[in-house]
Amino acid sequence: MTDTAEKLDYSKTLYLPETEFPMRAGLPQKEPETVARWQQMDLYRQLRTSAVGREKFVLHDGPPYANGNIHIGHALNKILKDVITRSFQMRGYDSNYVPGWDCHGLPIEWKIEEENYRAKGKAKPDLKQPDAMIEFRKECRAYAEKWIKIQGDEFKRLGIVGDFDNPYLTMNFHAESRIAGELLKIAMSGQLYRGSKPIMWSVVERTALAEAEVEYHDYESDTIWVKFPVVGAAELSDAHVVIWTTTPWTIPGNRAVAYSPKVAYGLYEVTEAVNDFGPQPGEKLIFADALAEESAAKAKLTFKKLRGVSADEMAALTLAHPLAGLGGGYEFAVPLLAGDHVTDDAGTGFVHTAPSHGREDFEAWMSSVKELEAKGIDTRIPFPVDDSGTYTADAPGFEGARVMDDNGKKGDANDRVIKALIERNALFARGRLKHSYPHSWRSKKPIIFRNTPQWFVYMDKDLKDGTTLRTRALSAIDDTRFVPAGGQNRLRAMIEQRPDWVLSRQRAWGVPICVFADEEGNVLQDEEVNKRILEAFDTEGADAWFAEGAKERFLGNGHDHGKWTQVMDILDVWFDSGSTHTFTLEDRPDLKWPADVYLEGSDQHRGWFHSSLLESAATRGRAPYDTVVTHGFTMDEKGQKMSKSLGNVVSPQDVMKDAGADILRLWVMTTDYWEDQRLGKTIIQTNVDAYRKLRNTIRWMLGTLAHDEGEEIAYAELPELEKLMLHRLYELDKLVREGYDAFEFKKITRALIDFANIELSAFYFDIRKDALYCDAPSSPRRRASLAVIREIFEATVTWLAPMLPFTTEEAWLSLKPDAVSVHLEQFPQVPAEWKNDAVAEKWAKIRKVRSVVTGALEIERKDKRIGSSLEAAPVVYVADAELLKALEGLEFEETCITSAITITAGEGPETAFRLPEVAGVSVDPKLAEGTKCARSWRVTTDVGSDPAWPDVSARDAAALTELAKLGKL
Repeated sequence: MTDTAEKLDYSKTLYLPETEFPMRAGLPQKEPETVARWQQMDLYRQLRTSAVGREKFVLHDGPPYANGNIHIGHALNKILKDVITRSFQMRGYDSNYVPGWDCHGLPIEWKIEEENYRAKGKAKPDLKQPDAMIEFRKECRAYAEKWIKIQGDEFKRLGIVGDFDNPYLTMNFHAESRIAGELLKIAMSGQLYRGSKPIMWSVVERTALAEAEVEYHDYESDTIWVKFPVVGAAELSDAHVVIWTTTPWTIPGNRAVAYSPKVAYGLYEVTEAVNDFGPQPGEKLIFADALAEESAAKAKLTFKKLRGVSADEMAALTLAHPLAGLGGGYEFAVPLLAGDHVTDDAGTGFVHTAPSHGREDFEAWMSSVKELEAKGIDTRIPFPVDDSGTYTADAPGFEGARVMDDNGKKGDANDRVIKALIERNALFARGRLKHSYPHSWRSKKPIIFRNTPQWFVYMDKDLKDGTTLRTRALSAIDDTRFVPAGGQNRLRAMIEQRPDWVLSRQRAWGVPICVFADEEGNVLQDEEVNKRILEAFDTEGADAWFAEGAKERFLGNGHDHGKWTQVMDILDVWFDSGSTHTFTLEDRPDLKWPADVYLEGSDQHRGWFHSSLLESAATRGRAPYDTVVTHGFTMDEKGQKMSKSLGNVVSPQDVMKDAGADILRLWVMTTDYWEDQRLGKTIIQTNVDAYRKLRNTIRWMLGTLAHDEGEEIAYAELPELEKLMLHRLYELDKLVREGYDAFEFKKITRALIDFANIELSAFYFDIRKDALYCDAPSSPRRRASLAVIREIFEATVTWLAPMLPFTTEEAWLSLKPDAVSVHLEQFPQVPAEWKNDAVAEKWAKIRKVRSVVTGALEIERKDKRIGSSLEAAPVVYVADAELLKALEGLEFEETCITSAITITAGEGPETAFRLPEVAGVSVDPKLAEGTKCARSWRVTTDVGSDPAWPDVSARDAAALTELAKLGKL
């Protein structure tokens, strides 16, 4: 043994991985440092500069509400948006993300009233006074500004990069002017009108609500069956038509009863009754035949059918109001109206019709107005309930009773109506029913339907070009791409069925419906007046509408101030957010209109997607987006809705504190996000484990590439194994790009994680470690492998960068300390020559045979006959001719990580190891013959063949000699 060999520590002669990229990520500590670095270097501005001249790709941010810390739904939403914008930026686009906030509306008003007034025992100011209104609005503005800053910082902590220094805000003066301008466009085109319809009304919040502001919860209602006496029909003069309703308080508003000509009805006589009130023997009642017995059971009676009642008889009937004689206010005739909405599935086959309190009731009444007026019936629709849920003079005998109190609790209206019906022998039966009922999504309290004057946009008015707002919107839906595709049918169904768009809210904080109207509701159409309004809003904000002297200022001298009334209602905030495309996409030169993508939760089919579509269709004739992407909602690990009361809420702040934002992002990327997802400790840990494996693969590449000198190797000179890996990169490049285009992030993540774990760590890297660690510096095999690993690293890290921005930034700068940021890079352009189907097909066969070898050796290790695969020299029997041919010329021992291997044609002995899924291959495990190399640990017969290095193999001796000549020992 030479002196050199005697003193040498062979481990120091190996090209073992060397990196400062730690195995333990420490994301909660490192990520905030990265966020600070991005802000210091102004990464957002550098991204914009680098993208100058590129084609724009615009994802328009649906605005979160500026009220409270972000929750897991916000995190899911923003991460998805960030991944999309980053992925397009890294594929050659100018993909600019501009965050935005919805700043107006009731929740902020409530907070101001609660924190600045109720909590301090102060009375809310009289908002009819201009100074008080403007001061109150300033308080609302300050509250929104506070939460915009807090939420913005929380979004940046998630790794979101965007123009947070210049976001869009619906409360910016220019935005308020543009929102008002969109309203005035609609008004000038004749689409805006004042009408009186039953709308959803929050008694608690004292305002009209849009469908998007309503959610459904279980609610227990009083239910009643009510008898309406038949009048003016000789054969049925002593009979009653019976209706069923879950809203007894609407009976004073009843003006008709609906029936269906398609339903079979009958006249029934009570034969026996066991009840404290209601029908008695001898009474005659009319029911749908299919519901008669069920209804009788509710009243604890039995009856017999006397005869059928035809549709013609129904059409000729007139009824008396069941409250007739009470206060003299119900002495009118109650007609029967034919209605398609009437069925015999439930109830009695008749529908109580109160046009003040229901959309279908209203439409049935209005469609019959001419016919009813011809019969001398008063068709005026009453206003039985005011904004506080209190009966008005239009509900004689019940004035002052409340449907609901200020806290959303049931008032005394139901009980008083039921009592009055009993007194008049008009109650057939009563009960209680638990059913789904609309609630305000803000207050979580039940709502009512009440007739009230509001401002609407027509859905079906001819817009003088052969279209209506509804047909324009439906056409735009057909022209829009939906991901997932089911979103298209959902939005279409909502547009097809929706009533006219109610725009007005009776609140203070928002953009006003800045029009002037006369007594008939006609809107002043004067472009000069509009110009004055919009210019004032642009410089002073919408507060200008409420200032002292605003009416005189805007009307000027050209109009009779006594004729025109200044409308003081506030615009529905959905109109605000539906208009964001105007002052964001159209007015910012760094964006474009329409947007390529809108992405929000699936509830926004009735929210932001919906209002944006209607607003843009009304003013521009098409949608403001080309693609709509929707995500589901996050449940706990059991699939239950998260709630504080259940203690199952997972906050993004806690996940980032414990595990890091990249773990949260990895969870988002591995879910079927378009459906409801689950999240909890176990799921987080699963993602931590997956992340750790992925990180270790990246770490190994970094350590190995520490020995890379950046040499480029011609494709033709690469070994087949390296060509196989480049072929896989070619395939993955196609999958990754198509996946990002299709917003199928799980597909990308799954493919890259499997590639890292199965094809790299457990296959390619495992095979090449011996060459990379032990081969001589000049080894073509080692040099080729380093070149390919460099390609693999650059491809996988850039592909992952949109998803895991913190980890990939750390890895990229670890390898390339002179680089600025991985996020300023582009996805690699994969050469077409890397596509090599022949090599892929061949290696698929090789890997089949390899799987049998590794299976056999695993048993040997398990039974402790070998310690590592390098102690083995198996004999491999191959009866399959195609598989045998694939192994020709291959150093198969290197592929199987054994010291030697023998390949024999034909079937092996019965005792040989086999895998059922690989026919024609068997393995007889044998121990390797020779001596263990002190450097590479391979067992060979040529250890000591070089006297200078007596305890190593010939390959290792040659490597040591070369290293010695280079002065590296």
